[in-house]
Amino acid sequence: MNKFGLLLSTVLLTATTSVRAQLSQSIKLNEVLTNNTASLQDEYGNRQPWIEIANISYSTYDIRGMYITTDTAVLRPMSAPERMKRMSIIPNEDERTLLHARQHVILFCNSNPSKGALHLTVNIDPDKPTWVALYNGNATELIDSVTIPVLEENHSFARKNDGSPVWQVKDTDAVTPGIDNFIKTDESKIDKFKREDPYGIGMTLMAMGIVFFCLATLWLFFTVFGLIMKHQDTAKKVAHQQPMKPITKTVEKTAELGHKTGIILQEGLKTKGIDREVYMAVIAMALKQYEDDVHDVESGVITIKEKDTGWDDEYSQMTQFHDPVIPIAHTAPKIPTGPEMR
Repeated sequence: MNKFGLLLSTVLLTATTSVRAQLSQSIKLNEVLTNNTASLQDEYGNRQPWIEIANISYSTYDIRGMYITTDTAVLRPMSAPERMKRMSIIPNEDERTLLHARQHVILFCNSNPSKGALHLTVNIDPDKPTWVALYNGNATELIDSVTIPVLEENHSFARKNDGSPVWQVKDTDAVTPGIDNFIKTDESKIDKFKREDPYGIGMTLMAMGIVFFCLATLWLFFTVFGLIMKHQDTAKKVAHQQPMKPITKTVEKTAELGHKTGIILQEGLKTKGIDREVYMAVIAMALKQYEDDVHDVESGVITIKEKDTGWDDEYSQMTQFHDPVIPIAHTAPKIPTGPEMR
């Protein structure tokens, strides 16, 4: 049990250290303006010194409960409660303090928290150099700090790029509260990508994501294709089993009968459904009745009237289609006489 507790404590300590190290690399003091006479206004229309905090990573971090101070006395050894008294806490009441990827937040100094969550009591004297520090939620770990020189009115002290270790003074027209510090309109997308991702981490993640997506797509395609082929093989095996043979023969006989029926129908269409001998007889009958003036005289219409002409008398007219009749000789019966009577 003791070994398990020791292992768990080690893991938790390592995870906490890793999170702190990541936080210290991602949350930065990004820009500070100490002498505000014509720059950014708060929601009440007042112009006060302000501090910009930036999240330079692509993850989300919560800076609520962290501390900001300009009192260098906090660098001396003291307890956490004493240090907190010399600091101003970032309130929890505003969602803007939950910094998403590449997001910024502006905090107004020399103010009162009663005016809003982004108003701090941090004291900044524009006529003196100012040390600004950002501490964690326990007021024990220094996350970031910078010393601001005396600035002209509406000039700011800012990092060259977001998160860059290089600081510079920016004149009034170059101050960028709430947005990236580096702005260049004629910068190409490639140059911007190189500037924002100098170590190629973003490019690596994007390339790995594309490869993973392609592999997942191929796996899905071949999985579905394999299932389809397997289903077809199973259907073929079932079709060739013994119980299916009678059904198969029935289908074959039905197809053969249909083929023969089609041939008969085609031949019937060619002869108009009438036997040739019958067709010839009908034509002969029509001509015979026409010669005997049996038909009505109508334009384009031939009408047959019933009349017994005897044309179908097989003994007189159609004997050529039948076998000749052989007469049978009739003889009188012989009457027995004399001894034959006995």
